[in-house]
Amino acid sequence: MLQTTDFYPTREGYTKGRFPRNEPVIHADAVQRAEGPLSENELGKYERDGFLSLEGYFSPEAVAPFFDELDQIEKDPVMCQKDQVIMDPDQKKVRSVFDMHNLSSAFDRMTRDPHLLSMVQQLLGSDVYIHQSRINDKSGFCGNGFEWHSDFETWHSEDGMPAMRAVSASIMLTDNNAFNGPLMLIPGSHQSFVPCPGETPDNNWTESLKNQTVGVPPREAVADLANARGIEQPLGPAGSLLLFECNTLHASNANMSPWPRSNLFFVYNSVDNRLEKPFSGKSPRPGFLGARENTRPLTPVSD
Repeated sequence: MLQTTDFYPTREGYTKGRFPRNEPVIHADAVQRAEGPLSENELGKYERDGFLSLEGYFSPEAVAPFFDELDQIEKDPVMCQKDQVIMDPDQKKVRSVFDMHNLSSAFDRMTRDPHLLSMVQQLLGSDVYIHQSRINDKSGFCGNGFEWHSDFETWHSEDGMPAMRAVSASIMLTDNNAFNGPLMLIPGSHQSFVPCPGETPDNNWTESLKNQTVGVPPREAVADLANARGIEQPLGPAGSLLLFECNTLHASNANMSPWPRSNLFFVYNSVDNRLEKPFSGKSPRPGFLGARENTRPLTPVSD
């Protein structure tokens, strides 16, 4: 199969500047747009900013068991040795756990929540599958931050995602406040692609998931975008939901507070945007980082 034209060269094909977005932000046709669960006002905000925050979408009681499950993973020494469990540099606390929808039936059911799935299908204009799922955890006093980046830049370069037709659903498992390292996003940054300098090392994922140094946009580009529209921090209690477009630049600070911050991420990709060969020319990352086999359309499941 021939590879799709690369409209977003980066890293090995780095050129200073920004590339225009090559596809719409909302992919729904007029009927899907009108009949979906998101209002025209909500769609407009997502289209303008690249994200939409829905405070208190789930109840705290609904998400509490998932935080308990993360705690069990952290206490299981065998589980902590698996590739999909990423530990902080001191190897004492979990940084990320990938493939959660395959590790846990409860997480799998949540990816198929009927209303959540309908919102994602409305945004992407098609059936969807899970490209990646994970928990990002920041323990109190010691949870490390994440560099500024566009998820799409990595998924395009290292996984072979052709187009910007994916959305992340971030569910807060704990309260996200101004002090425990919440997500920061630059509104409007999804409207152009910022290429990143540097070549992609072989098996880059083994290091980048702990400390990302490749796939980080130039600071002057981040500054230009932030100066134009500012930086926002969607905050909220456990159970709040953030939908953000795959190309929106985001980052987070270290957690210097005593309160943990744990967020669950489901990455929904359109079935019309399945992965090709990585555009970096490297070997594909493991399936728990970018699904290539289990890409059947998700069907809703009521809990």
